[in-house]
Amino acid sequence: MEYLRDAGSNADLPRGGVVCIGNFDGVHLGHQAILRGAVGRARELGIPAVVLTFDPHPEKVLRPESGLRLLSTRAQRAQLLARLGVDTLVELTFDRRLAATPAITFAFDLLNARLAPREVWLGHDFRFGEGRAGDVDLLTVLGLDLGFRVVAVPAVLDANEPVSSTRVRREVARGHVGDAWRLLGRPFFVDGQVAVGRRMGRKLGFPTINIEVENELMPAHGVYITGVHIPSFGPVFGSVTNIGVRPTVYERSNVVVECHVLDFTSDVYREEVRLFFYGRVRDERVFVSSMELVTQIRRDVETARLYFLQHGLAEGELVRR
Repeated sequence: MEYLRDAGSNADLPRGGVVCIGNFDGVHLGHQAILRGAVGRARELGIPAVVLTFDPHPEKVLRPESGLRLLSTRAQRAQLLARLGVDTLVELTFDRRLAATPAITFAFDLLNARLAPREVWLGHDFRFGEGRAGDVDLLTVLGLDLGFRVVAVPAVLDANEPVSSTRVRREVARGHVGDAWRLLGRPFFVDGQVAVGRRMGRKLGFPTINIEVENELMPAHGVYITGVHIPSFGPVFGSVTNIGVRPTVYERSNVVVECHVLDFTSDVYREEVRLFFYGRVRDERVFVSSMELVTQIRRDVETARLYFLQHGLAEGELVRR
């Protein structure tokens, strides 16, 4: 997939394609319905499948007080889009100037003049332009004059509620990673680098890798059944991960992500890894002694082993489908 950020010349941009417009944070099932339809249509017509998106997320510019934390990094979003068959990702810098662009100007100058789309595929509730004044109906009318067709894709429903990035963020923040998996159509994951820790897990008999996470959004504090992909070793290893401040061991500690990789003892410091979340085991809590903590960790590990035995997570099969 070609990745173009603020391409300055129209010659750099793919023209005459099927264009999807949106933020696509998380690339959840609702996004996938739009993207799969658009990619399929592009293949049918023999033209490029193009995604037009924005960075930073518009809410970070227009409502910075909201404290929005995104599901995916820019690199993760690009990777997920590429897997769906998108040919070109065009990423525009979103700032106050772009936010003040009237809807009609956006359609004429940014969309049509630069990309000259054959078709535009959108979510049914897509809004654009200054004050979010533009919608699917307006773009459909403009498309009749400019020569492109607009396809509005209905929302994907889960439990009679639309699947949305906001909804997925809520589930992740609550620690409901199983529900997030259902809405995303894949396990929620984060990327990060293995850092040098205090080796407390090793002293307790359960060595861990500490991950400095790149993602903005993390699940709530607690213990999770996870899988970790270590590129130098290939497969996804089953693991148990604690997110929290380790209250039994330290009175004051920063939030850490500690991952005990099952049946794995190699040194992977400074490696870039990907951590997949499958299920929540329990809340983080204070134990009266290290012995009680070790007993609970042993239970957590056995819970994870049973999960992987029941679900057949071998060599990362479950996350690589």
